[in-house]
Amino acid sequence: MRSSLCQSLSTSLLLTAALTAALPSAAATNWETCLAKLERDARQAGVRADTWREHLEGVSAQPQLLEKLKHQPEFKLRTWDYLAGLVDDERVRDGLEAMQREAGALATAKARYGVDAFTTAAVWGVESNYGRNTGSYPIVESLTTLSCMGRRQGFFRKELMAALRILQAGHFAPEQFKGSWAGAFGQTQFMPSTFERLAVDLNGDGRRNLISDNADALGSTAHFLKRAGWQADLPWGFEVIVPASYQGERGRKAKKPLREWAKAGVKRADGQALISEQILGATPAGLLEPEPGGPVFLVFRNFDALYSYNASESYGLAIAHLSDRLRGGGSFIRPWPTQDGGLSRAEKRTIQELLIARGHDIGDIDGALGKRSVAAIKVEQARLGHEVNGRAGQLLLRALKADQ
Repeated sequence: MRSSLCQSLSTSLLLTAALTAALPSAAATNWETCLAKLERDARQAGVRADTWREHLEGVSAQPQLLEKLKHQPEFKLRTWDYLAGLVDDERVRDGLEAMQREAGALATAKARYGVDAFTTAAVWGVESNYGRNTGSYPIVESLTTLSCMGRRQGFFRKELMAALRILQAGHFAPEQFKGSWAGAFGQTQFMPSTFERLAVDLNGDGRRNLISDNADALGSTAHFLKRAGWQADLPWGFEVIVPASYQGERGRKAKKPLREWAKAGVKRADGQALISEQILGATPAGLLEPEPGGPVFLVFRNFDALYSYNASESYGLAIAHLSDRLRGGGSFIRPWPTQDGGLSRAEKRTIQELLIARGHDIGDIDGALGKRSVAAIKVEQARLGHEVNGRAGQLLLRALKADQ
């Protein structure tokens, strides 16, 4: 099994080398053609020639980013896996500490934009783990690659032009301008065009510094949510129980007045009243069921505001759930429909420790199950007689613990 693992890794390295070797031929010509077109577009987008030369001369393609574009976790993972790592006890604990440190900025953001501190902090926690992980990819290099390769090139070209205007205006030093593989940057991961439209100087120092200024990042996030339609007097939604007899519409967009849901027999899972002084019967709500047979939610306009941050219902639910956990709330009442639940980051680190103990070379124990961890997991799944899919869940964790 170890030789099979080595063979798999060797094949991966050969494929990467082949891709790199292919670039100087036809791909290189396409790259240069694309850069020439982008340079023409840049002039019309307000980017000066000297700005282009400073930041684009010698820029190289990064085709490995295309794999990340194909496999974004919020669209690939089951909801229970996605939430398990993003909304765990560790992130709640760290969030409460971060909120205490930034209480002044969060209070100012709430007063100015009407977004509560728990929600703003939840975005901060999911996007960068409260500023710890803002990304290390050079923004211009990433956006140039995605402007010339893969899907959604038009979107990334617009973001590239915005990124160049940001550098041209002197907002950030080039060596500081790094972020995610897709071009988002800062503590709450704004795309460049979003920075231009919505970033704010919350602390009044004359800069909109989302990279190293927590106050500006938090204020800009609250401003984003306000502009996305956030209503200060509403929650994002709540978990509900839907009667088995209900055969009507479902989905976040299929909203109808809350009184209609009450007539259909929908009740809050926590036993509170569906309609209250805060949430009136005329309030529009949609029925969100991320996984058939799992927790179901009535969601209001504020959930749509969270969704707009990253256009993913799993992402929106992660922000919403983390904000509730930061308020003191607990897990969802109805369990996810699986016998093999997802892992917290602490549990992923335990998996890595157990893999190393069995002789696998997976690199650092960091809670991020990268390619080497996945390869080792497949070896162990085959040995244990589990389905060989590279996914680490509760069943694998229990089996590895029992097999020490």
